[in-house]
Formats: sequence, C-alpha cells, structure tokens
Amino acid sequence: MTNDDLHMARKPTSAVKSGLRALWPLIGAHPWLFTIWLISFVIASAATLIVPTATAKLIDGGFVQGDPSQIDRDFLGLLGITLLLAVAGAARYVFSALLGERVVAHLRERLYLRLLTLDAAFHDVNRSGELMSRLTSDVEFLRYTLTYAISGLLSGVTMTIGAITMLFVTNAQLAFFALLAIPLGVLPSVLGGRRLRTLARSGQDRIADANALANETLAAVRTVQAHVRESHEHRRFTTALDAALAAARRRIRAQATLNATAVVLGGGAVVFLLWHGAHDVAAGRMSPGTLAQFVMYALLGGNTATSLAEIWNDLQRATGGMSRITELLAQHPSIHAPENPDRLQQPVHGDIVFENVGFHYPQRPDVPALVNFELRVRPGETVALVGPSGAGKSTVFSLLLRFHDPDQGSIRIDGTPLTRLDPAELRAAVALVPQQPTLFSVSARDNIRYGNLEADEGTFDAAIQAAQASEFLSALPQGPDTDLGERGARLSGGQQQRVAIARALLRDAPILLLDEATSALDAHSEHAVQQALESLMRGRTTLVIAHRLATVLKADRIVVMDRGRIVAEGTHQGLMAQGGLYEELARLQFIDHAVDRTRTATQGEPVE
Repeated sequence: MTNDDLHMARKPTSAVKSGLRALWPLIGAHPWLFTIWLISFVIASAATLIVPTATAKLIDGGFVQGDPSQIDRDFLGLLGITLLLAVAGAARYVFSALLGERVVAHLRERLYLRLLTLDAAFHDVNRSGELMSRLTSDVEFLRYTLTYAISGLLSGVTMTIGAITMLFVTNAQLAFFALLAIPLGVLPSVLGGRRLRTLARSGQDRIADANALANETLAAVRTVQAHVRESHEHRRFTTALDAALAAARRRIRAQATLNATAVVLGGGAVVFLLWHGAHDVAAGRMSPGTLAQFVMYALLGGNTATSLAEIWNDLQRATGGMSRITELLAQHPSIHAPENPDRLQQPVHGDIVFENVGFHYPQRPDVPALVNFELRVRPGETVALVGPSGAGKSTVFSLLLRFHDPDQGSIRIDGTPLTRLDPAELRAAVALVPQQPTLFSVSARDNIRYGNLEADEGTFDAAIQAAQASEFLSALPQGPDTDLGERGARLSGGQQQRVAIARALLRDAPILLLDEATSALDAHSEHAVQQALESLMRGRTTLVIAHRLATVLKADRIVVMDRGRIVAEGTHQGLMAQGGLYEELARLQFIDHAVDRTRTATQGEPVE
C-alpha cells in the first residue's frame, strides 16, 4: 500500500468517525434503548461464536462414537443455542430499530427547528427544495444507518475478532493462513471507500437538485399551466432525474466492483484453507469435528469481512448525508438576541427612527438596497412609502422586522436600537399585512388565530367582522373551521387578503406594516375594509407601501423613494406641486389606475 493509498484510506475513516461522533449525542439521549440493544447484541454475538464449537462436539462425539443419547444431548444443546440466538437477534433488531426511529425523529425535530430559526439571509441563498431534501431523504437514510449499518459494523468487527481468536484456538497453523483472508476481503473497500463516499455525496446532491426543482415548479403550478409549459417542466425534471440516476449508476458500479473484488480475494483464501484442512484430516492430523469447527469459523470470519466491506460502503454513503446534516446544524442565525437584551417600554409608543441606514442584500452585494436612509415616523403617524419597483420600500419593512441588520447606521423604536432587542419581542409589537398573504393548509379559524393564539371567540368574531370576512367565512362548508387547502386555494385573492387583515386585527399590535393591504380586494368590499383599516390604524404607528391614490391621500405623510434613497416627502398636494418622480408616479400609477377602477366598477365588471 503506497503513501497515497494510506492517505486516501485515512480520510474516509476520519469522515466516518466524524459522522459517528455527531450521532453519538443523539444516541446517548436514549440510554435504556441503547443498553438493552447492547446486551442483546452481546448475547447474540456470543451465541453465534458458540455454534461452531457445539457443532464440532456433535460431530466428534455422537456422530463418530455412534452414541444416540450423546447425539440427542448435543442436538438439544445446539437447539438451545439456536433459540437463544433467535431471541437475542430479534431483540437486537427491535431495539436498534426503535433507537433509530427515536434518533431520527429527534434529529428531524432539531433540523426543523434550526430551519425555522435561521435568519432571512440564510433562506435567501438556500433553496427550500434542497433544505427539504436534508430534512427528509438525508435523515431517512440515517434511519437505515442506525438500524442496520452501525449494528452490522459492530457485529462484523466482533465476529471477525471472535472468529480469528477461535481459529487460533482450533488450529494455530491454519489460522496463520486464515489471516490472509480477512485483509484481502477488506482491502478493496478501504482503498475504494473515498471514491464511493464522493460518489454518494454527489448522488445526494443531485437528488436534492431534483427535489428543489419539483418544489419550485409545484409551488408555481398555475403559472406553469397558464404558460402551457408542462412539457418543458417535465423535460427539466427528467433531466434532473437523469443526472441523479447517472450519479447513482456510478456509485452502484463502484460498489459492485468493490464487493466482487472482496468476494474473489477473501473467498479464494477461504477455499485454500479448506483444501489444506482436508489434507490434514486425511492424514489424521485433525479430527472431522475440528475441521468442521475451523471451516465454520473461517466462513464466519470471511462472511463478516465481506459484510464489513458492504457496511463500510453504506457508512460512506451515510457520511455524505450526515455531513450535509451537520453542516446545517452548524449554521447559526446572524440575527439573534443579545445576551442581556433591552426591553421595549410598555406600552409601546411606536416612535420609529432610521438613522443613516445603508444595506445590501447578501445575494446582491453590488446593488445597494438602501443608501443613507433617514426617516422618522412619530407615534400614531401614518406614513406612505411610494416609489418604483426596486426603490427599497420592502427593504424598510424587512429591516424594521429585523429579518436583516443594516450594514451601517441604526434603527430605533422608542429610542431602543433594534440590535439591543430580542427579535421575538420586537416582532410581537408589529403586525404585518403583506400584498400576497401567506395562508397555511389549516382551517380559516387557525389561519386568523395565527395572529393571536390566545384570542377568545368574541375577539375572533370582532376581527372577522371588521375585516369584512364574516360573510364568506360563514358560507364555507364548515364555516370558519373549513380547511382552506394549500396556500388558501379555497379562497379568492380578495378573500385571502381579508383573512390576512383579520389576522392583523387579531394581533392588535402598536406598529402596523401594510403592503397595500387592499390591493387584492374588489370594488364592493374595498370601501368597508378601508374603514376597518382606518379604525385599526388610529392611534398606531403605520407604515404603508402604497400603490393607490386613496391610500396616499389618507396618509399623514408621503415618502417618495428611488434607488434606496428618499427623494421627496410631504403631502399629496405639495408633492404634486413640486413635480418630479411623485407627479409621474401619481399620474401613471395612482390617478390613471383610479380612473380605470371607477370605469370598470361603473360598467359592472368584476375588478378582482
């Protein structure tokens, strides 16, 4: 074996050790299952190693001597050992399987919690489909590893050592020849393990790519169908599957080559031992029972050596999955609470200050989202943010919710910097109504109560009444307890928006962030919901990303943004008098759109 070969052997060995070390804390969390599994493993291993000796005693005793009573006693003893082996083997499987299920469930829970708590910067640069692959397929493969591979590895090592020991006890001369069999069986796996681990990791990455593509396409299935791109997406997914299949074929070929080589080398050595032992029996140097005992131990050692090669290859695959999991578990959110966070004053007044704020999104480091941004929103004030796409309006919301921290400058609420607050306390003081609401595949009641899980029935009814949602919710098959389907598929766009508004009403937070909360409503219900929002906004600090004239007219102040900067601010009349960007936006985006809506409503056509 060359130095390069030794180096290649050490790296996968180290990787497997690292993966097992990462699993050990999870296994150690279930000491009773592990202890019972270990006891049953020891008993099963001992019973397996006793079988060849009992067989030798049977052959040299009852068979050779021809004593029927001795044969009966030896067979009963062998039967007892077999029953013990069966019970211990079953117990070993049951408790290893239970241990695997517990560990996998715990690991999946940890991964899910980590994904929930990682900040927006992480999720911006990682595809949800790949993360789901780690949560499902990678973790699922570890179930097999814990149930079979680790148990098989320990069993193989124990059986190999036990078999070698008993070979020397049985016949030391032949045992020296037998020592050639095990290294020959294991050597191919050791030398080829590094390549197999690389191929396994590549295959898992390709599967993750296919999962990510499917997740993205199914999430936008209406867009796919609207553009008649089913065949196109099918070809893309097939290409991704072909890449995963090609990677799997490379891994399978490599593993088959390793296994075949191990069987040829190890099996050839065992055949040579049988040939040599047969001559010893013929010459009277060994009894038939001793030869049978030696043969059984040799086969046991050879089989376990071969199985060790296969198990080692499985562990290489598991190491690829475990490395992806540990990479994820090693991630820590950059947005977190300080050791001794400050508390927001109670009640929260909602005095918001952006001071010289600069920010770049991690995935777009060359394009500034905000540049020297200065803004103060006084308690109870309603400020409308207007500007073209990419002006930085949504970034203001994102920074205020502390999904990101600014690269420079500071943001304060009631004088307290956001970085000194616990993000959970900060976000509890803010209600958000996005332009495209997120609804879960649960009941309408649960979707609305997401804003306040402790809300009583009276508060819930008041919220849906104020959001003009009571009528259509009552018309659902089970009323508010009707499951809304994935992403609220049972509801129209306007109805989804009113559910989101009801959620914000139920939250009753002192700070409101409204991303044009009425943008998806039809003309019939817009006026009523506007009244509800005006009542909700009264006495609260409100930031509105505005797309309609009615919204900007009712704001206390309008802030015009362009390329991450504030270019103008004031009232509608004052900004129109100044001309510039706001006048252009008002003419193209606000006034013309308002005229179109009025004309459409007059003609009796649906707006939504």
